[in-house]
Amino acid sequence: MDQELYSKERSASLDLLLRFQRLLVSKLYPADCVVQVPNTYSPDLLGVGSLLKKYTALLCTHIGDILPVATSIACTSHRHFAEVSRVVDGDLTGILLPELVVSIVLLLSKNAGLMQEAGAIPLLAGLLEHLDRFNHLAPGKERDDNEDLAWPGIMGSFFTGQSCRNNEEVTLIRKADLENHNKDGGFWTVIDGKVYDIKDFQTQSLTGSSIL
Repeated sequence: MDQELYSKERSASLDLLLRFQRLLVSKLYPADCVVQVPNTYSPDLLGVGSLLKKYTALLCTHIGDILPVATSIACTSHRHFAEVSRVVDGDLTGILLPELVVSIVLLLSKNAGLMQEAGAIPLLAGLLEHLDRFNHLAPGKERDDNEDLAWPGIMGSFFTGQSCRNNEEVTLIRKADLENHNKDGGFWTVIDGKVYDIKDFQTQSLTGSSIL
């Protein structure tokens, strides 16, 4: 309902497609009162799933044609990127695709077997490269990436942890070493038998040291 004013600015055909998309999703969403036997689906449900796959294929084909053109124009300058983004935001890419992705993720969490049977997910995966190329043109992209990677103990360990384990000997830390380190003002903690230094995170956390 919050989008009613915005929906008046959309074309009638685009609004109709959005309603059709929501209808497909609602037909596939399991009702709380219905007990579904695993891996057994009614012909009607499979039919809706097949229709969702065809709809997704047509949508992905259109977006797959639009995004490379949009990327080639947007790479000219930041002003071009802003204009192209505005156009794309009002097209199928900006209106139908985000809601479709969220809906399919939701359906996947509710009924993974049916969504695998429908086969719409691999079609969406084909758009990732196009979307990634376009998003990499966004001003401030490097700053946003650096902020994401700067969160201590999460992304850094994801990228470097495996190589460190392969190239360095594992350091064994005794319980007494850990306690002495923490008495001296450090902040080591043990999770699943591994020692983590969360001293840097302590200063950013709002929960307090006791909860950490």
